[in-house]
Amino acid sequence: MAVDSKSTDPGRAGKMPLAVHILGLGIFTQGTSEFMLSGLLPDMADDLGVSIPDAGLLISAFAIGMVVGAPLLAVATLSWPRRTALVALQAVFIAAHVVGAVAPGYGLLFATRIVSALAYAGFWGVAVATAVSMVPVSATGRAVAVVAGGLTLATIVGVPAGTVLSQFAGWRAAFWAVAVLTLVSLFCSVLAIPGGKGTQEETRTLTSELRAMARPQLWLSYAITAFAFGAVIVTFSYLAPVLTDVTGLSEGWVPAVLSLFGVGGLIGMTIGGRVAESHPIRTLVLGLGGLVVASVVLALAARNVTVSVVAVFFLGMAGYVTNPVLQSRVFTVAPGAPTLVGAANTSAFNIGNTLAPLLGGLAIGADWGYASVAWVGATLGVLGLLGTLWAGVLQRRTDDAPAAAPDLRQELTGADV
Repeated sequence: MAVDSKSTDPGRAGKMPLAVHILGLGIFTQGTSEFMLSGLLPDMADDLGVSIPDAGLLISAFAIGMVVGAPLLAVATLSWPRRTALVALQAVFIAAHVVGAVAPGYGLLFATRIVSALAYAGFWGVAVATAVSMVPVSATGRAVAVVAGGLTLATIVGVPAGTVLSQFAGWRAAFWAVAVLTLVSLFCSVLAIPGGKGTQEETRTLTSELRAMARPQLWLSYAITAFAFGAVIVTFSYLAPVLTDVTGLSEGWVPAVLSLFGVGGLIGMTIGGRVAESHPIRTLVLGLGGLVVASVVLALAARNVTVSVVAVFFLGMAGYVTNPVLQSRVFTVAPGAPTLVGAANTSAFNIGNTLAPLLGGLAIGADWGYASVAWVGATLGVLGLLGTLWAGVLQRRTDDAPAAAPDLRQELTGADV
């Protein structure tokens, strides 16, 4: 079976290839490392002899590495067979975690976080492009949802598990666990992802992909991605102090509420994956609208336990229902750049992941209170919503074939035109 041959058999649309799930496993193992440091910082700071803010810079280093690494590694591996690229990037990620697990000091550990982020970002871009290439066009959104769902599972299962493991065996044990699980993912990739002799892949060149990316709609989509993900991550980043200092929950309840956020995200991801191809603009409008509403409710009623917990659940669901559309739509807008568009989209997600918490920190620093981060999220959500409405207008103006994509009215109403 060719990696880049898209079957036109309607029957295949109902069954996702095993390789797509394996790619999701790779995102799960590496995504666990992306977020697990939030639960390891006190232990790491004490062991390395640095302050908690300095230890927190390890998280920033990873995020910056993701922003830079996605397009950089996509270009570097553009001419490689995709399975080769996926395996090589996972191997680098594993090596960086092994070195990090035995690092004697802060400086070396900091360097391994950057290297890990570069490899993980490259894996993201190639993994999404590979998944999209293996399914019919009608199943693109579902394939992306399966791959991206690995990150949602990482927040629900991987991060709490890493925290518990570190409490019993130290933070280095969590690094070893990620390395071992990623090694399992690597072997599964070798076995499940096509890439041997006889496998045909389309010829991909940097010039042709850059030419295909010269579309205003694509860059508008990247802006929407940054706003949409930033809108949810800014509140999530400060959710623990909001729940303890404003809502009044004890620290013991915080993991349960965070898991509830993850469950909402998983539900949203599943729903979004099923409607991403049929109604992309409407999904974005409803998801971002719901995200704004949930953020405003949390900002206004953060002192009410019941309302806050319910708002956190819907924040996760609304925040992640847009994810499959944000991930898959760039391939529709610029089909001639299957590797670079996904890599640049990964950077867009991480720009939101980096800048939004910074804005939240500025709001808290201005003595507006922890709940003010939800207002920041609502504002970013409104900006994403406006961008989405403009994308719908541009889509209606530029579609050559009337049947290629429904216009804005159809997307918003579901009516046939």
